[in-house]
Amino acid sequence: MPHMHDAFTLIRQAVDLLPEDATAENGVTVGDVRECIAHQEWEMALDILIEIGDLFPVSVEFWELLAEAARQMTLDRSRRWCQWRGWEVRHGTVRATLSLLGPEEGGRRSAFAGDGRLRPLWDIGRRTADGKPALGIARLWVEFAKGLGPGETADVRLAPLSPERWRHLKRGDVITMHEAQPAVGTAVVVEILPPRA
Repeated sequence: MPHMHDAFTLIRQAVDLLPEDATAENGVTVGDVRECIAHQEWEMALDILIEIGDLFPVSVEFWELLAEAARQMTLDRSRRWCQWRGWEVRHGTVRATLSLLGPEEGGRRSAFAGDGRLRPLWDIGRRTADGKPALGIARLWVEFAKGLGPGETADVRLAPLSPERWRHLKRGDVITMHEAQPAVGTAVVVEILPPRA
């Protein structure tokens, strides 16, 4: 049985994977993370590491260390985000601006949590042999918001079940989100990032 490291060891290991000049958008540095660790401010250290990782090209291992640390600290949303980002390093990223239809247009009646658990179907322009849309499944993460409600628009990240089937998409392509037959939302692709692993 391999020795399980505690969250604090995992956070220290993650810091060691970063170059000293790695900085988050708000200017916090690897040095600031080491400061948090010295003062045992573990949650703050984790948050800063996530911010740096979101800006700086990091490894799958980095995200796995943080995901496990977050799990041990029972920070569920942080854990899911770190797992999500590790997946993106392996498989690439599809970012899009999603507009949900309102209920009067046949859309959803309620909001959904934007933390990667919803797995809607998407029409990404592929067709079956008989000409019908060949829908693909992709998990959905809403950026900068806890969720998304009917009639709302937000930037989202998509994690396709079969990433290779989505490689034809490019910036400006329009894809539609389905939960039953009719579309419940339309998304415009804003960025496609290739796998980094």
